[in-house]
Amino acid sequence: MKKYIFIIFVVLFSACKEKATETESNYPVLEVAGKFLYKDEIDQIIPLDASVIDSADVADRYIRKWVTEVLMYDHARRNITQLDEIDKLVEEYRRSLIIHEYEQALISQRINKKIPEQELLDFYEKYKSQMVLQDNLIKGMLLILPIDAPQLDDVYSWVRSADIPSLEKIEKYSLQNAISFDYFSDWTPFNDVIRKTPFVVENSKQFVTGTRFAEVSDSTKLYLLRISKAIPIGDYEPYELARERISNTILNKKKSDFIIEFEKSIYNDALQQGEINFFKKKK
Repeated sequence: MKKYIFIIFVVLFSACKEKATETESNYPVLEVAGKFLYKDEIDQIIPLDASVIDSADVADRYIRKWVTEVLMYDHARRNITQLDEIDKLVEEYRRSLIIHEYEQALISQRINKKIPEQELLDFYEKYKSQMVLQDNLIKGMLLILPIDAPQLDDVYSWVRSADIPSLEKIEKYSLQNAISFDYFSDWTPFNDVIRKTPFVVENSKQFVTGTRFAEVSDSTKLYLLRISKAIPIGDYEPYELARERISNTILNKKKSDFIIEFEKSIYNDALQQGEINFFKKKK
């Protein structure tokens, strides 16, 4: 069959090349179980720059897949007895998809995605007791150097200082001498930082609140850690970290409330306009 498909496709492809400027008519290439596969369907999956051999191979795989699916569907319809139930499920799924698309269109038109800053702050103040940190958070830097790195006295001074001029010097120095330099100006979980080092920390909460500079080394590397700010585990999550999640929570609540109210209004309008007909139970 593959040889047969190849011969047919070579003819079709060659004809297409010869008449590239003409309007091509669409016609069936094959039929199976009453279903027709048309030439334009095959044309659409063939890359424009494909050779005749490559095009024939792509067409062959597509045709085999298409024929197999048609035959499997045909066999399934003749052997599955719960077709009515399947049709019902398909119709329910189709109806749900249409409703969902309509709801998303309404939400896009009527719900402002930008939540006012004050509303975000009010939410944070109201619910921050439920936003308790499960990990220590820090801001600072981690500089990893070869054990024999040059200018170590200067580097120690820069890391301890951690002001803007010192950071600029560290960045310039790191380009040629550091193994890695991580500067975390955003709140970062302490565990994410410490796992990159051989530090042994028994009490992480005490470490982040009581340490501003720490160093450790192994046989080949020197690790310099500077903690500029810290929020220990058990404290409230900072607003700047919780802000995006709060915004999503408020927005999702507004979307849900809107859909609920919209559904109620549709029902009530239909009821008032007599579009819903209730039938009395026959005695």
